[in-house]
Amino acid sequence: MSTHSKQITLFLTGDVMTGRGVDQILPHPSDPHLHEAYMKSAAGYVELAEEANGPIPEPVGYSYIWGEVLEILGRRAPDVRIINLETAVTTSETWEEKGINYRMHPENIPCLTAARIDCAVLANNHVLDWGEAGLVETLETLRKTDIKTAGAGRTLDEAQAPAIFEVAGRGRVIVFGFGSESSGIPWTWAAKQEKPGVALLEDLSERTVRQIAGRVQSTKRPGDIVVASIHWGGNWGYDIPQEQIRFAHQLIDEAGVDVIHGHSSHHAKGIEVHREKPILYGCGDFLTDYEGIEGYETFRDDLALIYLATIDPSSGKLVRFEMVPFQMKRFRLHRASEEDARWLEKMFNREGHPFGTWVELKEDLSLVLRMG
Repeated sequence: MSTHSKQITLFLTGDVMTGRGVDQILPHPSDPHLHEAYMKSAAGYVELAEEANGPIPEPVGYSYIWGEVLEILGRRAPDVRIINLETAVTTSETWEEKGINYRMHPENIPCLTAARIDCAVLANNHVLDWGEAGLVETLETLRKTDIKTAGAGRTLDEAQAPAIFEVAGRGRVIVFGFGSESSGIPWTWAAKQEKPGVALLEDLSERTVRQIAGRVQSTKRPGDIVVASIHWGGNWGYDIPQEQIRFAHQLIDEAGVDVIHGHSSHHAKGIEVHREKPILYGCGDFLTDYEGIEGYETFRDDLALIYLATIDPSSGKLVRFEMVPFQMKRFRLHRASEEDARWLEKMFNREGHPFGTWVELKEDLSLVLRMG
């Protein structure tokens, strides 16, 4: 077997929010009534998107929202596909009084299987928007479709347990999901021994690193790749707190983590490679219903990226890291223009400079991460 054939490629994204407006255009929309100050009907988010970019042919097919992403996935054939699913998949009517509540109807779950998603990380600030019953139904719906979950569960043990994937003849990919209060997750959502919830980090201290290290070491075998998928930080701004940087480094240095998959920010942030292992501090939005909402245009949250990390399982080290940019229009992902790809190139080079990373724009408008 060649060295290349032994490598494992991960497909990673930021926030996949298929609830609310996106749910409304799919074949089985939920009751559109919302409990928001800004909008009283999920259909209003569809109207905003149509005002911005034109009509959406409702109902759309389940693969519609992925658009040109599916062609890239088919061609690149990543071994494991991991998303942050920031939506409850439920018919629950027990909504949390928190301002914004996302849900997708369970019968719309084929919109995830259309992209052959392997792992849905659930440790985020929307998975319990429709109560514990909504989380339990989310877990059951994903299980029935063979999508593994990490970061939330019916009990603390289940929430902390990793999702494990066998990659034939090459090793395993182990995904742990974690949430941080800094992303807006209420402390009351923390999983307990007999209480459904998320795997909420108490803090980003060395003690927490040691706890994670224990769980990683009890699971990891030679040839395994460990991903720590973390929902942390605010929605806007490129600043990366020093405690996040320190925590990420310690997870790699002391806990045996090979890939840090950070999300919560509505836009992509700078990328670091520490000891030949990638740290994504913020992947940005991927699939959302934010189209047409005004206020933060300078951050270009309409631009979405798929992250393709190729890892050598024998060492856990990064071999190649590539990003493919897209733009959301009419709730569908289209390949980004050259102008937009160059905007991303400039942003990644600016924000990666403190970490010694930059990107190279290729002829096909993909972005290859470089370091030195």
